[in-house]
Amino acid sequence: MQTKKQEPKKTHGRIAVVRVKGSIKLQKEVKDTLKMLRLYKQNSCVVLDASPSILGMVKKVESYVTWGEVDEETFKLLREKRELKAKNKEGKEVVMPFFRLLPPRKGFGRKGIKLPFKLGGALGYRGEKINDLIKRMI
Repeated sequence: MQTKKQEPKKTHGRIAVVRVKGSIKLQKEVKDTLKMLRLYKQNSCVVLDASPSILGMVKKVESYVTWGEVDEETFKLLREKRELKAKNKEGKEVVMPFFRLLPPRKGFGRKGIKLPFKLGGALGYRGEKINDLIKRMI
């Protein structure tokens, strides 16, 4: 009996997920997944480690968000400019796990927020170009 050798898991980097669409006429599954990802409102952003479970959740809500790999420079800029702080029950200052962004300067794309990024819209996976979008939204 042969056993398969387990390959080492690929280490994924950080991904930024930006909510593009609002919450009108959302299915309950999609609404719950967006809450689990901490994307409560339009133009909010979270930076997550790209594990397989997170990628599965992002693919489930792909028609409401845009996402891609975030570089270190953009992440630092995002933390400096848009980091929210709140006080917890003990009175200590706590950093919120999401970022509220402004609408992007010059819009999301040529064809708006109804089409995937591959077809000129704003939704879905955009790879390294998420950094340009976030810089326009800060």
